[in-house]
Amino acid sequence: MSTPALATSRPSAPPRPPWQQIFTSVLASTAALGTLVAMGLLTGHELLIPPMAASMALVAGAPNLPLAQPRNVVGGQVLSALIGVGVGWISHSLWAAAIAGALALGVMAATRTAHSPAAATAVIGCLATTDQASFVLCAAAASLVLAGAGWFRSRVGGPRYPTYWW
Repeated sequence: MSTPALATSRPSAPPRPPWQQIFTSVLASTAALGTLVAMGLLTGHELLIPPMAASMALVAGAPNLPLAQPRNVVGGQVLSALIGVGVGWISHSLWAAAIAGALALGVMAATRTAHSPAAATAVIGCLATTDQASFVLCAAAASLVLAGAGWFRSRVGGPRYPTYWW
């Protein structure tokens, strides 16, 4: 009696996007992140750039995912900044920062604004020792810049963005 052959086919990586889409994503990301550098230099919140760059990667590279939608990008970043700063009022320790990141994930899940890069914003917000109010405002402004860049890119040669606003 013969043994049935096991299925050996594995899913493969998705195809590469068209070159025009790659090009417009790079241009939009460069413009958005360059704007964030200027904002960071003006406000002193340069550490917001890494989590926002991760957010831009979602907006430009996976614009149809729920994590990349404006509700999630803006809502997740703002809530996480608020949580980080709030926990930071109690302690600026690395332990507190870890708790801030975990709390941010929970609040984002509860509010349907899941956006994984925003957990890093909570950590940075907790560790910030000055200008906490402007940190939250900068996170809000930066996330709006990213969503705007995604919207603009979709108008000049990319997939439709956003899939939904709220």
